Amino acid sequence: MRIAFLTAPEGVEQVELTEPWKAAEQAGHEPVLVSTQSGEVQAFHHLDKADTFPVQEVVGDTSADSFDGLVLPGGVANPDFLRMDDKAVGFVRDFFEQGRPVAAICHAPWTLIEADVVRGRVLTSWPSLRTDLGNAGATWVDEQVKVCDHGSNKLVTSRKPDDLKAFCETFLEVFAAERAS
Repeated sequence: MRIAFLTAPEGVEQVELTEPWKAAEQAGHEPVLVSTQSGEVQAFHHLDKADTFPVQEVVGDTSADSFDGLVLPGGVANPDFLRMDDKAVGFVRDFFEQGRPVAAICHAPWTLIEADVVRGRVLTSWPSLRTDLGNAGATWVDEQVKVCDHGSNKLVTSRKPDDLKAFCETFLEVFAAERAS
């Protein structure tokens, strides 16, 4: 299974990128780092610069139909940059329109809000997004991981890095089940 990991050129929370990436690899899947620009992605440990990672595909040069699922790591800056990029927002929206599964953690639902795909869905996130999600028509819950199958695809969301184990296990199960159906 080919899984897109969409990040901005900087601002992604490193652990929210690397832990799901490792989980996908260990499950035998092919994670692909997609960004809005070629080169490298600068990850962060909260507000401090961390490692860099090579971009494998640029969002404007690829499409949702070449992937089986999408993972949106968080970090405060990452989804804020992504939601300001029309191609990134369109890429995310295409996964929903094509019925492909999506997983988002922490602040990543900001990008989902911009893509206008949360209305009528129940999801979780970093608590500060609660009002934004409600204003966009979603129902926010304070749960470690939430799976929502409203619409043609499934959406897996989690709140924070402490939820990564459950997030990884759940999105891998959901993505595998979606592919099998």
